[in-house]
Amino acid sequence: MSAKITPLAEWVVAEPVEREAKTASGLYLPDNAKEKPVMAKVISVGKDVKSVKSGDKILYKEYSTTEVKLDGSEYILVKEEDILATVGK
Repeated sequence: MSAKITPLAEWVVAEPVEREAKTASGLYLPDNAKEKPVMAKVISVGKDVKSVKSGDKILYKEYSTTEVKLDGSEYILVKEEDILATVGK
């Protein structure tokens, strides 16, 4: 992470995890046919966040985020209540 983003209260900053461009059957998908990722890696958490920590992979509600582009990197801001689950370790 090139820029330090410090979220407030119940907000979480995460980097979207890119989906594979190839399907299970071996077909390559063009960019416009891919689904937006709903999985992300947590970068930092606000002081009121209790259920996730930096480094966790999360699943979140697709339309509940704020997208931010900073120093050439893309991040999402999502409220803790819009995080659906963490993905195994």
